[in-house]
Amino acid sequence: MQNTLYYQNAFLEYLETFSKIREPKNLYQPIDYILKLGGKRLRPVLTLMTAEVFNYDYKKALDAALSIEVFHNFSLVHDDIMDDAPLRRGEQTVHEKWDVNTAILSGDAMLIMAYQLFENYDSKTFQALAKLFSKTALEVCEGQQYDVDFETRDDVTISEYLKMIEYKTAVLVGAAMKMGAIVAKASNEDQDGIYNFGRLLGIAFQLQDDYLDAFGNPETFGKQVGGDIIENKKTYLYLKAIENLETSEKKQIEQLFSVNLQDNDDKIETVKEFFVKSEAAKATQAEIENYTNKAFAVLETLNISEEKKTILKQFGNTLMTRKV
Repeated sequence: MQNTLYYQNAFLEYLETFSKIREPKNLYQPIDYILKLGGKRLRPVLTLMTAEVFNYDYKKALDAALSIEVFHNFSLVHDDIMDDAPLRRGEQTVHEKWDVNTAILSGDAMLIMAYQLFENYDSKTFQALAKLFSKTALEVCEGQQYDVDFETRDDVTISEYLKMIEYKTAVLVGAAMKMGAIVAKASNEDQDGIYNFGRLLGIAFQLQDDYLDAFGNPETFGKQVGGDIIENKKTYLYLKAIENLETSEKKQIEQLFSVNLQDNDDKIETVKEFFVKSEAAKATQAEIENYTNKAFAVLETLNISEEKKTILKQFGNTLMTRKV
């Protein structure tokens, strides 16, 4: 097996061959823009890595990896429209650089292109990939709807929030790994096991993303720090703060999350102080570690070498301690 950087570079080389400007340019230029905007390339790397975990040539998983990345970026384009987000990976979002209608249509095309990539596999593999992809894509939509619903609810529970991030984010990480296992023709048991490893790691990943949204460095995080606070999102940080704060402070933070302000700097700093005082920040970090360890426990059920289990654990630990 290779290191993460090797898989990233191999994927980026393959992406170059895929990402070409075609006519009409106003449809394909935004697609090329978002796909080349950078990012961690976590999901395609996991697909390639998983293929080799199950003793298969990672190059044969490149189309599946590319499908996952195209779908992920499709979802980001539409999420950014829904959130009215100005920045993605430190640059203008597609709907800001072009317009909303262009972003919607280019996103739609990306979803179709993601499916087309499965056509490069034999019929049995195609069917397995497409079935997993359809299930996962629908769950991502369900997770996004939960996320939207939670913005106007004041009774969101921690278990509901964890379900939302499982669907919105974690199932796609699990699917990325299972796709690598499907291409590698791993056993059904190992396919399901690696999916659960990725799903649990994905929950930890999203909790870390939530934490960095509040406490990350804006120069390295790549998104607007405090974005979740501005959008009044009931993240794990917020829900833990509500659970732990005294009544008067609880009312203060609830009031802050019930309004939309022109200048949000004071709101962000005040909310962050509540996150620290209530120990919600510490609780979030503990939950990140908890889900990472759950993922590591799943590895013990897989029919792979101890060396490969160690590599996957190292990858998980890197995600848990990331700053971007």
